[in-house]
Amino acid sequence: MTYLRLEKITKSFGSFLANDNINLNFETGKIHAILGENGAGKTTLMNIISGLYQPNDGQIYLREKPVKIASPHEAIQMGIGMIYQHFMLVPQLTVTENIILGTQKNWRLDLRKKQREIAALSQSYRLDVDVCAKVGNLPVGTQQRVEILKLLYRQAKLLILDEPTAVLTPTEVESLFGILRQLAANGNAIIFISHKLEEVMNLCDTVTVLRRGQIVASTTTRQTTPQELAEFMVGREVSLQLEKSPVLPGKLVLSVQGLEVADQRGMIAVHNVSFNLQAGEILGIAGVDGNGQRELADAIAGVKSIKRGRIEFANSLFNKAERIIGYIPEDRQKMGLVLQFSIAQNLILKTFKKLPFCRHFLLQPEAINHNAKSAIQEFDIRAARIGVKASQLSGGNQQKVVLARELAGEPLLIVAMQPTRGLDVGATQAVQQRLLVERERGAAILYISTELEEVMAISDRIAVMYKGEFVDILDAQRTTIEEIGFLMGGGKRRVKDEL
Repeated sequence: MTYLRLEKITKSFGSFLANDNINLNFETGKIHAILGENGAGKTTLMNIISGLYQPNDGQIYLREKPVKIASPHEAIQMGIGMIYQHFMLVPQLTVTENIILGTQKNWRLDLRKKQREIAALSQSYRLDVDVCAKVGNLPVGTQQRVEILKLLYRQAKLLILDEPTAVLTPTEVESLFGILRQLAANGNAIIFISHKLEEVMNLCDTVTVLRRGQIVASTTTRQTTPQELAEFMVGREVSLQLEKSPVLPGKLVLSVQGLEVADQRGMIAVHNVSFNLQAGEILGIAGVDGNGQRELADAIAGVKSIKRGRIEFANSLFNKAERIIGYIPEDRQKMGLVLQFSIAQNLILKTFKKLPFCRHFLLQPEAINHNAKSAIQEFDIRAARIGVKASQLSGGNQQKVVLARELAGEPLLIVAMQPTRGLDVGATQAVQQRLLVERERGAAILYISTELEEVMAISDRIAVMYKGEFVDILDAQRTTIEEIGFLMGGGKRRVKDEL
């Protein structure tokens, strides 16, 4: 039965057409995937369904009755709820308090009664959660269950999940999929937004692909393949397999011994980490987000001080080698780019005081523009002109600008922190292929990502990081996703002296 139907939904922002004449049905008992490149219109469409945006044209039907969803509050009253990639929970409150937050309309609150109600709800859906536990003390996978319970408590019948597996271990992903299948079997309609094609094929019943605001394909997962879906998304042939030559390690580039790094609160985030990295190899770091990866990357890139240990670069002191390190930071918008600067200006952020971009303390526009034109062509940065602000580019093109700047000058060490986060299939392929080119050139690459399949595909060795420590370092060709997933979740540490 159709729960929600979209008829000729159109949404524009100025001259930009984000959704163009969208017709879609979402049925109870079905898991429906929405795929598309960055900027294809997925988020805009979900924001319309969840009441954040109003369409310029078209009609929404709820159980075949025309409705107007004027706000997120109205959406939840109609049984529509969205779980965002970054959870909307208060860490200091308990599970019960988070779930009932904003729903209690009288002064007298019987908290124990609410705890019993939510415990019964969690048991009926097999969402095992301690309703008295503080959310901040729960693992990420359990916090996601709390988000699902929060919507079910509000009697949502249509659940929208935005990149729900981005911060989960493989075991937690399988658990989530079991929960979603049960919800569908109980009559809920589920919209699943993801860039991970194998997950879509494994979980979903139907799939719709958007490209440039339009539906280019709508099919069942039984009638398609990951390869076909990828090609629908980008409009051209795409290789889903990374072609990588055998590793030929060269000279030692980076040596890290007994490293300790504190986070912003002064708590130790990286503890006793040691490893070596050679020219021409990629060391991947796998782990659930928040286990010290960011602090490790910042320390090695020289933007964060260390509390203890040594970082030595090519047999010299690390702080003398910053000029030959390329750093792709985790957040391209906050750390990688100045959004109000143009493409050309962002490309010289590290070298604007040097020749040929500066002469006698004056910037040289001709050299700056020539550099931008060359980078745009080499890295396939899609923009109308070099003067376009970075804020006006899609996520994939913003990342290409960061890549172009950080790889200029052929750095000996590249630290890539979440280099494909939020990118579509085409942009992910472009980033990874470029890093493999740098590996062939002889660069040493530290590749840090929560996308386990990507880490396994691109890496020569894989370090598993858990609670700030390296649990193990494995040969990427001789390990399995199950073994790494077990270690990511805090599985028993193996003793390994030589890292």
